[in-house]
Amino acid sequence: MGKTLKRLAPILLGILALVFLILYMGGVFRTGLIGPEDARSVEHPAVGDTEVRVPVRQVLLPQTHAAVGTVRARTTGQVAAQVMSRVKSVAVRSGEQVAAGQLLLELDDRELRARYQQAAEALSAARQQQVQAERQVEAAEAVYARARAQHERIRTFFAAQAATAQALEQAEAEWRQAQAAHAQAEASVAQARARIGQAERRLEEAEVGLGYARILSPLAGQVVERRVDPGDLAMPGKILLTLQGEALLRLEALVPEGLIERLTLGQEVAVEIAGRNLPGRVEEMVPAADPAARSFLVKVGLPPGVPSLYPGMFGRLEVPLDPRPAVLAPAEAVRRVGQLEMVRILDQERVRVLLVTTGARIGADVEILSGLRGEEILLIEGARP
Repeated sequence: MGKTLKRLAPILLGILALVFLILYMGGVFRTGLIGPEDARSVEHPAVGDTEVRVPVRQVLLPQTHAAVGTVRARTTGQVAAQVMSRVKSVAVRSGEQVAAGQLLLELDDRELRARYQQAAEALSAARQQQVQAERQVEAAEAVYARARAQHERIRTFFAAQAATAQALEQAEAEWRQAQAAHAQAEASVAQARARIGQAERRLEEAEVGLGYARILSPLAGQVVERRVDPGDLAMPGKILLTLQGEALLRLEALVPEGLIERLTLGQEVAVEIAGRNLPGRVEEMVPAADPAARSFLVKVGLPPGVPSLYPGMFGRLEVPLDPRPAVLAPAEAVRRVGQLEMVRILDQERVRVLLVTTGARIGADVEILSGLRGEEILLIEGARP
């Protein structure tokens, strides 16, 4: 029996210690302290002279949904070659500012210049042929006039029986032959003029092609990316440079389909980029949702001249929602003791201490998530009326 008690003694002592600890934590052995029922209320005899009474406020706080997006240039341009040729020189670098019409790069124009010279020579030859054809028309007109006059005289003589029928037939044949030569000369002039038109068009095409050897900037802005170096082969459709507008930027954000009706064209909205709050205006709303993300693309114009704002930066579009009710109290009215937050209120000329839970800081106030209903009168210690 004694051995059994010795074995059970440690177990019994552990059980007694655990019971004692539970009773101690429950406050059974502590007297003269505030019990659980009074932990939130302490009565004071009077309000101090330096304390200020401030009412708790019930307000409606605006809510927003942050739609993520990317800053992009409103105007972008991709420069490509129009002809196939080797790159002769590149006049710009990535990040460099360029003006509209500024030279960006040059292509090898030897073949293009040769085509231009051939077209110019062909035009000159066509114009010489036109001059010759016009001279032939003048000569044919003179021959035709003489043959016609001769025919008229022979016909008059024949009517007066002063010429034979053979002479009349010969004069008429010469006249018709001169008439045909005149028509042929005029046709030669028309053909020469057509050849001149073709030569002029070929020369114009060659001139345009020669102009493609000098690639100019289509807009004023900045070179974002340079994809070519001297000696590379440029061909139609191959992107050589990427440009962006110099000042106009906008935020392109994806808005969930359930919130797209809260935005309209021209609406003033708030955006956040790199920790800065900026005003914006809705400029474009793509009228088709992305079936994968179930969202709409919304483009918001940003104010010009904002420093340290670049395309590709991350941003948020604040989509307005319905306001929510909230209880606000001055932040200085909340005291913190360890992890506890408490306020002092005036309740029928009694001072009570209430435990509260605070939320976001809003200016000089703080949102009270629990502990106050919004009808209390707070007391701020150490304040001067």
